[in-house]
Amino acid sequence: MNHALETLKTRGFLSQCTDAEGLSRLMDEGPVTFYVGCDPTGRSLHIGHMVPFFAFRHLREAGHRGIALIGEGTSRIGDPSGKTETRRMLSYDELARNAASITAQLDRFIGFGGGAETANNKDWLADLNYIDFLRDIGSHFSVNRMLSFEAYKKRLETGLSFIEFNYQLLQSYDFLQLYRRAGCTLQIGGDDQWGNITAGADLIRRLEGAEVYGLTFPLVTTADGKKMGKTEKGALFLDPALTSPYDFFQYWRNVQDTDTRRFLLLFTFLSVETIDALCAPGANPNAAKERLAYEITALIHGKAEADKALAGAKAAFGGGADAGAMPGVRIARARLDAGVSAVDLFCEAGICPSKSEARRLIEQGGAFIASAGGPLAPLDAVNALVTSAALDAEGALVLRAGKKRYCRVEAV
Repeated sequence: MNHALETLKTRGFLSQCTDAEGLSRLMDEGPVTFYVGCDPTGRSLHIGHMVPFFAFRHLREAGHRGIALIGEGTSRIGDPSGKTETRRMLSYDELARNAASITAQLDRFIGFGGGAETANNKDWLADLNYIDFLRDIGSHFSVNRMLSFEAYKKRLETGLSFIEFNYQLLQSYDFLQLYRRAGCTLQIGGDDQWGNITAGADLIRRLEGAEVYGLTFPLVTTADGKKMGKTEKGALFLDPALTSPYDFFQYWRNVQDTDTRRFLLLFTFLSVETIDALCAPGANPNAAKERLAYEITALIHGKAEADKALAGAKAAFGGGADAGAMPGVRIARARLDAGVSAVDLFCEAGICPSKSEARRLIEQGGAFIASAGGPLAPLDAVNALVTSAALDAEGALVLRAGKKRYCRVEAV
């Protein structure tokens, strides 16, 4: 097997390939141009989108040329794959803003230039003549075959709109356009894209008489079968305004022991030998998880934010680091002088989403406060007031919800 494919296989990326032997031979002959697409249906990617982009970097490192295709055109319709209901239609202006934001995120992670570039399918989809498109492209698609794909079969149970039914044609047309414009012979993506990818390869074979390839990666779940990247607050976004670097770090720091090696292989660029040493029998599993958290936080948010998140985590868990690195909020000292409801304080700190949740947390013994610089102690009354007497010498106090959510409250 070609070295680049062997690397992907060893690290757990490979799931399905249209012709693994043929693709391996093509890669042995010289650099291959490949692409992976993502639709800007939100302002930020989340970690579930990132598996193909980690593979992108491995392939580029092996000398191949990658294209990150921003689907500003296809997102005007919405991909039904993996969805149980029709996506909300966004305005073209909103899609343009999302596309710009996601392109910037990918540039920070991939670094466009030197074997990596970006494209936008709005350039060839926005002004398509629909009649010509149906004649030239639609005539090559079988409705019966389309309905055999899992993505469409699942949606038929809940309802599939005609506009979504066109999505596979458009994604196949993307592959055709990139083949013609850039010599692209490989599309990569998650397993939920298998039907769309193979349809594109078939379209190119019919229209161009050329052999192109598709490669998909497993949709990552945790050891207990849950969708990877889901937190109590929702998806694990790359945008720090949606998921703070500290919360991002803590997600990885708290993965299950059985997931650590797999996630190190998929979501870091540490060597397999280093990962095996971190996860060897008898090794400290918390050290491996801390390394995982640090590496991926540095990749997504930069080394400075990873250092800060690590320091905050050590402060929260008693490692003696600067508590100022912990996530924090500011509150007027005058309010604390008068006394602030603990329920209100936990909500304002952002570690409880609602007052009812804060009340339940206190009633169940899961709310803690470190007052006057002392150790964390449980709050034992829902109607408790927190006053300025709880502040330490630096004019701050620490709140904890459960075992993992911390916040430093600073009086100003």
